[in-house]
Amino acid sequence: MKNFRIKKEFIKETFKSFNELNVLIIGDVMVDSYMWGKVNRISPEAPVPIVAIESKERRLGGAANVALNIQAMGANPILCSVIGIDYEGQIFLDLLKNQKLSQKGILKSRTRITTNKTRVIGNNHQILRVDEEVEEDISISETDQLLQLILFILQHDKIDVIIFEDYNKGLITQKLIRSVVDIAKKRNIPIAVDPKKKNFMNYKGVTLFKPNLKELKEGLKMDFDPDNIKELQKAVSSFRVKQKITTALITLSERGVYTNSRTIKEVLPAHIRKIADVSGAGDTVISVAALCLALELHPVLTAALANLAGGLVCEQVGVAPIDKQQLLEEALDLSFVK
Repeated sequence: MKNFRIKKEFIKETFKSFNELNVLIIGDVMVDSYMWGKVNRISPEAPVPIVAIESKERRLGGAANVALNIQAMGANPILCSVIGIDYEGQIFLDLLKNQKLSQKGILKSRTRITTNKTRVIGNNHQILRVDEEVEEDISISETDQLLQLILFILQHDKIDVIIFEDYNKGLITQKLIRSVVDIAKKRNIPIAVDPKKKNFMNYKGVTLFKPNLKELKEGLKMDFDPDNIKELQKAVSSFRVKQKITTALITLSERGVYTNSRTIKEVLPAHIRKIADVSGAGDTVISVAALCLALELHPVLTAALANLAGGLVCEQVGVAPIDKQQLLEEALDLSFVK
């Protein structure tokens, strides 16, 4: 990164260019429910805090939070997923409508429930999370229906990049991955992946692969010292070449991010921040990285912007999308921007 320099004007133009992009997001969606309150005492029934609820809120979660981040960056997200025909599913559709997000890629299933995660927050700290979900794979017929929806969208919309947002809730199957990768290659559309353990080795031939450190270790079934850059580089390079992945972007939490491609192998340190909540940070990182991928930006600039974005959303309590203007202001202050 010693000789890497970008002009401020290029950064400004890049942020304007995000507005022209259409992003297809394939992944597990959910409703994020919040119960906010105060904690003043411990329960006499058990050694747990009593949260006096003051307000409740529902937000779009999972892959839908990626859609919110894409939208916040000025681009147009099209979400493809499965929900249940239930109360939570209707709430999800209402939230999409309120956010002016398209429903054309949403498949309704009679055999599944809509994933709902309820977070109880007391004194601005998460006390408890309750999950309602089904984790089994969607059926073969549902996979085929979803593929037909994806094909229809690709035929009628100009798609600049595809994101796989995997939350291990059963939407993303091996067949779905293989089919979409084949279609995208024929149409010359780049693919960015935010993986989980189950399908980790199934994303062969994608353009950008973004696990966090824990997911990388689980996916590779190996342990290594992340502070030892040679160990990290060896593990990631070997995996990337074997999987025919163009760029691997590993989020390292407080250590920053590591980007690995054929020509670039670089750790970008994290920026010092007051961390309030890491929920949804990975969604923001993959969103910004995918937009950069669509514009064919340099891997270092892609990693730097994604790294900045992930850190910024950690300053807020709960899952929240990125603030584009704030990200632009910080991007203009990066050390290699002149």
